[in-house]
Amino acid sequence: MKLTVLVDNNTSVGRYYSGEPGLSYYIEDGEHRILFDTGITDLFIRNAVAFGIDLRSVDTVVLSHGHTDHSGGLEFLFESYDCRGKRFVSHPDAVAEKEYEGNRFGITVSSRYIASACRMVLTKEPMNISERIIFLGEIPRYYEFEKSEPIGTCIREDGIVPDFMLDDSALVYQGIQGNYIITGCSHSGICNIIRHAMTVTGDNRVCGVIGGLHLFEEHEQTRRTIDFFKEHSINELYPCHCTGFFARCAIHKSIPIHDVTVGAKIDLI
Repeated sequence: MKLTVLVDNNTSVGRYYSGEPGLSYYIEDGEHRILFDTGITDLFIRNAVAFGIDLRSVDTVVLSHGHTDHSGGLEFLFESYDCRGKRFVSHPDAVAEKEYEGNRFGITVSSRYIASACRMVLTKEPMNISERIIFLGEIPRYYEFEKSEPIGTCIREDGIVPDFMLDDSALVYQGIQGNYIITGCSHSGICNIIRHAMTVTGDNRVCGVIGGLHLFEEHEQTRRTIDFFKEHSINELYPCHCTGFFARCAIHKSIPIHDVTVGAKIDLI
């Protein structure tokens, strides 16, 4: 499997590409081409062109959750490419309207529009994306230390509810040596995500994590997350996007991390 970072908050010397505070990955696994999140704007398209990646090859678009920094690029994707026949996979709440402090905070296109533009699959259950990649669906909350407050509200068909980010999901890649977790923001808790991936795959070996961890400081949750990584021998860490500088430093002191910037390529077996 090969993962290319199309969008991230960070750029680096030697890779002169633009970034934005969002996330988008292009994933190649066997015959499959997967677009995981779309960032905020059309930047993921412009960077893909710069990298020589033809997004027409994508067969599945996966949305980790509905926040704008992961879903804002969808309207540009559908405007720029014929996506009929391509799958769009997400949790049902990812395509619901979201508000935070009176402002729209979720997906910028309607579920009706998505359904007309591609083959929309909304599921709370795990779903195979390729032979070795699984969309994890709704993540159970196992650990009290990862309990979070709601982020605004989610406007669903059954009413307006506090948004506890039940739509926040992830991918698991089943590598030869064990699982790799690919996250968007980990609002549901990275340890919860990892445990759910173990349950779904039936494999407790977890080699690494790629993506946002939604940790910002060296606080109790960060320390307990580090302990969880060490307890499960999770040593290949690529924290990015919504993983703050001080949280990365704290993790790096215990487990050396990899730097992730726009244009980075990660090969996994």
